[in-house]
Amino acid sequence: MGRVVQFRRSGGREFQSWGAERLKALAPMVLRRAGGLKGSSSLRSLDQRQDCNQPGLDNCKINNCSEKHMIVERKKAPTGPEWDPEHVGVWVDDHGPVSVVNVTWKLKSDAGLFKLHGSEISILDESTNQSMCVQFSFKINNVQNPNDERWKFSLDGVVVEPGHTYTVSVFNLPEPAIGDYRIKKQITIPGCADRRIQKALLCLQNGSLWDPHMTTDVSVDKKHKKLSIVVSFKAAQYSERYQVSLQSHGFHHSKNISKENRTSLNVTFEFGLWELSQCEMLLIIQPFFIRCKNECWRLEKTLNFCEYFPQRTFMIKVTVGLFFSAVFLASLRRRASHEDPVNVPSSAAEEQPEAFKVTERKRVLIIYSLDHHLYKNIVLKLCGFLVTKCGTEVVLDLLDSTRLGVLGSIQWLDWHREQIEKSSDKILILCSKGVQAKWRAMCGDKQVFLREDARSPVGDMLSPALSLMVPHFIRSASFEKYLVAYFDDVCSEEDVPSPFHITVRYKLMKQFEELFFRILDAEKHQPGRVNHLKGLSEDEYYHCPSGRDLQDAIEAFQAYQVEHPHWYEDELLESSEQEVEESSAETSVEADYKLKNLIQPKTQEGDFTVNSLSMAEECHTCTAGEVKSLTFENKQKDRRQFVR
Repeated sequence: MGRVVQFRRSGGREFQSWGAERLKALAPMVLRRAGGLKGSSSLRSLDQRQDCNQPGLDNCKINNCSEKHMIVERKKAPTGPEWDPEHVGVWVDDHGPVSVVNVTWKLKSDAGLFKLHGSEISILDESTNQSMCVQFSFKINNVQNPNDERWKFSLDGVVVEPGHTYTVSVFNLPEPAIGDYRIKKQITIPGCADRRIQKALLCLQNGSLWDPHMTTDVSVDKKHKKLSIVVSFKAAQYSERYQVSLQSHGFHHSKNISKENRTSLNVTFEFGLWELSQCEMLLIIQPFFIRCKNECWRLEKTLNFCEYFPQRTFMIKVTVGLFFSAVFLASLRRRASHEDPVNVPSSAAEEQPEAFKVTERKRVLIIYSLDHHLYKNIVLKLCGFLVTKCGTEVVLDLLDSTRLGVLGSIQWLDWHREQIEKSSDKILILCSKGVQAKWRAMCGDKQVFLREDARSPVGDMLSPALSLMVPHFIRSASFEKYLVAYFDDVCSEEDVPSPFHITVRYKLMKQFEELFFRILDAEKHQPGRVNHLKGLSEDEYYHCPSGRDLQDAIEAFQAYQVEHPHWYEDELLESSEQEVEESSAETSVEADYKLKNLIQPKTQEGDFTVNSLSMAEECHTCTAGEVKSLTFENKQKDRRQFVR
């Protein structure tokens, strides 16, 4: 009677009889296995029972292939066999659980059965060239077994290696002199991640059942500006030592730890925030199992420590903000007693909203990505609006390309950052698709090359700006210097990189008035009153010429995005295309001159305007006290003389 192949045998080889508790002791947890497994065993069969006990077989015996088999004429040879599915699992030998394969074949129910003397099966390990061969000798009197089924034979419990490939061939005896009735197939044994064999001893000793249950506890010491990371994980049975490391751009810390009969391990890292140039870091736990040793699979996890950075307590911020706002307003009122007040009625404390008087010129460094020429136009029109309507000095790379070319991008950015951090001025980061993509590229994603970056005389300024400013941004001392915003008509909050999630993200132009109050270091909402800047709200900003230009630029890009939903992908360049685009770029002097003309104001537009663009250009190299002595005659100076 043909028997179906079963892995669970009697006689002590049954998986369950070996004991689930004993297997559990071999490996407590489950996880992925090492890429390359170490260790080997001879190709052999654990099944000592002969497959000759089926009723209906005569003179059945099983031998090795040392005896030569008979070769006959083709018409006297039986037909070839057919495959039955193989099965992979775990059996137990004298040394413990091993991975095995059961190979089964069937005989065809035809007249060739009466010519059959037996079958021969051979197995070859393609990795080691080890082989084994077994002959089954028997006589069959009926085309089907007593159960009216086809005859089946199998070679069970063949010890195999995880990840190895085996070539198996079977042919019936006697073999024909002409023609080949041999059947062949390749069987690839799965790796130790496969649940069918992960409990084999070889897999256990390579860490197949190790589940580290890793946890991380991240804390920030704001007072000492230090980051502490405690890594906890479960130890494995077959690994006595581990290496735990943290890696980031230009940063690497690692510690070795021994198990020493412990079931759980803890490793603590402490370092200064200034050591990190970006938020994300890679946490690696490298075990050293007795088989794979230095080549074992390692656990990796990405940490974003900015997500753990403690949010500033809202009530403390409000209290401190109200205190300084009160001091600020008191100083304004004292000045107003000596000057002619503008738009501040005597009943200011009782009426809402109140017009707010701007008395101090502010400087803003704008950081952005050149996503598209229409988006670049939006940025330039925003600069024009800030200069002409808001009386704000704008620092923009495109407006200072000649000086930038002489200093270099990092030096140019770092100089302006230092000047701003020493003053009350601000850095405005305009987020867009390009900003998010370039930040992810800095964290390991595919590099981003945009068409406008290649065409621009200053190139990509965003990537160096992020690498330089993000470490400063997360420090509490300089946190308030940075403003994060995006144009919600053409961008979204998803375009804001993760380091900037810890601060307010302003929607432009809906929240431009709130943003400008931040630029002024003033509060819009104060006890008993709401300050208001005329002409800066969402419904008013476009009533002046520069605001109307800004609105037109936003609507133009918005319409373009509707017509071209894949516009951003169209702006991405390969490296070869980048060279072509760069060759068509304007010279820095020509581009600098044209771009400045785009936002050059013709008239002042606001009651709180301090000066125009030409004064903003001069203020790159002058002090606040010298601003008052500048006149509009300076606007006509030759550009080359200004650069010198």
